[in-house]
Amino acid sequence: MSRTIEAPSAGLGDAEPTVPPRAPAPATPVGSHRRRNGRVGWFTYLVLGITTFFSLFPLYWMFVVASNDSSAVNRVPPAIVPGTQFLENAAQVFEAVPFWQNLANSFIVSILIAIGQVLLSALAGFAFAKLDFPGRNFLLVLVVGTMTVPLQLAVVPQFMIIDQLGWVNDLRALIVPGLVTAFGVFWMRQAIDNSLPDELIDAARIDGARNLRVFWSIALPSIRPAASVLGLFAFMTAWNDFFWPLIVLNSPSAFTVQVALRQLQSQAYVTDYGVQMAGIVLATVPLLLIFVLLGRQIVGGIMEGALKS
Repeated sequence: MSRTIEAPSAGLGDAEPTVPPRAPAPATPVGSHRRRNGRVGWFTYLVLGITTFFSLFPLYWMFVVASNDSSAVNRVPPAIVPGTQFLENAAQVFEAVPFWQNLANSFIVSILIAIGQVLLSALAGFAFAKLDFPGRNFLLVLVVGTMTVPLQLAVVPQFMIIDQLGWVNDLRALIVPGLVTAFGVFWMRQAIDNSLPDELIDAARIDGARNLRVFWSIALPSIRPAASVLGLFAFMTAWNDFFWPLIVLNSPSAFTVQVALRQLQSQAYVTDYGVQMAGIVLATVPLLLIFVLLGRQIVGGIMEGALKS
């Protein structure tokens, strides 16, 4: 038997419709509520604080030793408060080695390598990312594969080439081999491939722009954050390099700052840690200044790559 649905009576038509009661919302944990609002808890601050402390303490203690005498290292308990002898220790550094000349050598080598790596790696990366030529993928794999070869294996043939060119004890022996690296080519290739759409290049070519014009006017400005990161990495690597400059340089006036610090250690029978640390502090200051000046570009470039990935 079929059931008949009765219509509501006229007397009930004036009454407000009954709203069914809603189920109670589940309880929200305090932590998830904070995460939704973009806030972080105390544990995050604790981890960041501990990490920052252990990251900065070696720099602080380096300055503590540089501003004390050599006994501050062997003292029990060791000194943890800066002393008053930093200027005296720094003066001994400049008396022992031509430190200004060594700083200038490191700056010349590092800045030229940074500029060269950015331009040449960007050119190669643009070719691998946006140009179509036979064997492109094979050559890219070959370039990336060179990163697996240890640096020590290339020292002997590289030194023989430098010797044949007559560049031993010359800054060109440091600059020319470092002008382009496989990592730089791969880094810039990825940056151009992610930042530059093909339609923009096609539009430029329709307007009559050639490949070099497209690279200089369109590709290079679009990868400025990635280029800044690569330039800083190249500068830091060249500034801190010790192995190759120690092999090809043999004159104190041609030393870079890292080799000069090693020369500073070998001049005394007893190691003066205060003087050595003063030299290391002076060698670290240019890197800190560059990071302060380019910090926003560097962080922006790294974050841009992280978001796109």
